[in-house]
Amino acid sequence: MPDGESILGSLEKGIKVIVEDGVAKLPDRSSFAGSVATTDRLVRTMRELGEVSLLDAVRMMTITPANIMGVADRKGPLVPGKDADILIFNDNIEIITTIIQGKVIYNKNQLVPPQ
Repeated sequence: MPDGESILGSLEKGIKVIVEDGVAKLPDRSSFAGSVATTDRLVRTMRELGEVSLLDAVRMMTITPANIMGVADRKGPLVPGKDADILIFNDNIEIITTIIQGKVIYNKNQLVPPQ
């Protein structure tokens, strides 16, 4: 998320924040408002600083949250019958392609038309 003003949560009910150096803060800067870390950044951090295997880091971002949120019936592992939401990344854990419900919505190497 780029630095500057933003909203955490929904546009209607979210809170206004200022993002600085990857951290969301209340506009008066009196406290942190939450993380704006992206999935690729979190996986990379777990690999580099947490010394966690890539498989375990990906599990932490997929299967574990799906179980905690009670949506494991449709989210989590990449298996038949579950939502086909996929991030494809390179060796540096930089996102190359994003697929949501089986449709490519982002590809770093080409312009993807809106669905």
